Amino acid sequence: MGSAAVAGPLTQVVTGPALSPLPFTALPFTAAEQARIAQATALPRDFTRPQPFEALAGGAGTVAGAAAFSSPLANLPPGEGLDFRGGQALFDRGWVSAPASTIASDGLGPLFNARSCLACHPGGGRGAAPAGPGDLPAALMLQLGVPDPAAIEGYLSAHPDPVYGRQIQPLGLPGQTAEGRPRVAYDEIAVTLSEGESATLRRPRYELAEPGFGPLDEATVISPRIAPGLAGLGLLEAIPEQAILALADPDDADGDGISGRASLLPGPGGQPVLGRFGWTAAQPTLQAQIAHAFAHDIGLSSPLYPSGHGDCTPVQTGCRAAPDGGDPEQDGFEISATALDLVTRHARHTAVPARRDADAPEVLAGKKLFHDTGCAACHRPAFVTRRLPEAPALSFQLIWPHTDLLLHDMGEGLAGGGAGASGREWRTPPLWGLGLARALEPQAGYLHDGRARTLLEAVLWHGGEAAPARDRVATMPASDRAALIRFLESL
Repeated sequence: MGSAAVAGPLTQVVTGPALSPLPFTALPFTAAEQARIAQATALPRDFTRPQPFEALAGGAGTVAGAAAFSSPLANLPPGEGLDFRGGQALFDRGWVSAPASTIASDGLGPLFNARSCLACHPGGGRGAAPAGPGDLPAALMLQLGVPDPAAIEGYLSAHPDPVYGRQIQPLGLPGQTAEGRPRVAYDEIAVTLSEGESATLRRPRYELAEPGFGPLDEATVISPRIAPGLAGLGLLEAIPEQAILALADPDDADGDGISGRASLLPGPGGQPVLGRFGWTAAQPTLQAQIAHAFAHDIGLSSPLYPSGHGDCTPVQTGCRAAPDGGDPEQDGFEISATALDLVTRHARHTAVPARRDADAPEVLAGKKLFHDTGCAACHRPAFVTRRLPEAPALSFQLIWPHTDLLLHDMGEGLAGGGAGASGREWRTPPLWGLGLARALEPQAGYLHDGRARTLLEAVLWHGGEAAPARDRVATMPASDRAALIRFLESL
């Protein structure tokens, strides 16, 4: 596949506040290592047995079962376990309003979506999906964006709503005007499958009821996003940029119908950096992603987002005037640099669950169908992480995330507030841990907004570049379809 053209080296992005670089030095691969990596990550040809080490989805750090979502990597050096648990305690903490006697736990809001990270990521897994009209769990955020007609091609660009900011916060501290009550309703779509089978898809419709500050801007697009799981985030961060860019083919130069595009974010000196986190790959590092969530979901300031009023706009004067919980004895932020680092370390070293039944005949048959139908063109099975002497748990690991971390056009059915001008582009989500999603949250949904109740529904929503693969699934023999789902459940 073609390589993406990148002007200048990939460096740490700066978007307003300065971001700390990944605190590890990466060593280059030797020629011999590059040959080993090419062999280990090549697409399979033999589907009669699992590939070597395939069951160890997260490399040497893999942990068995759903406990992996809240466990440290199995190969994490013992001395780093305390930092992992310290970050986990901050992740689980319920925040309160300022001022409070518990200085280390205040600063919530003034407007917010949830009081803790755990509320959106139960057990470190993905959040619950809306069950129906009137239900909007904490794990589903309504992000807002006004498309920028002057956006530079190839970059993410959208302005916040002038009144409501980057996302809707339905909760507020006493005395604050909440932004409104998001509502969702579903339209049902019947899909006919082969051999007399059928499926019913749910198309969600979102609206903001009882808006606290008047209507949204006419140009504002609502983009729902459900909280994903934490599995393997540090391993995704450790994938070499070159390995991701080598898969990009924005102009479909090879004619296979897949035109993955790297998410290039404006960096220092005008040089682009690679985005890889979030549903539209809008954040370049875990630290950036976590600081964004603290600021917009909980309303907590940090060195990356120093404003004590979170996402409140100048129109929201009551929010702007509310006291904040910045601790002058630390660094003046509600989430200190030390605390932000601890939460980042926790997320960076969260484990990946082991594959289950990778050698079962039906799973192997489903794996072959996964490749034959074209799913692996975007859900790239394997990578080898960078050599990181200072981070041995993440270093030189053969991992199986089933993603290319690129943006793909997923069609009109999934459009709405995504990357690019059309809102049709989404980052390929990793599939590891997919089969255990509901072991932690029985109401967990699939896709970016949780609309899919089953893995088959998620597949049938694929459009755009993935439409040919979706159609093959719809028309294949029912037994093959069952084997494909069985393979996905094993991940």
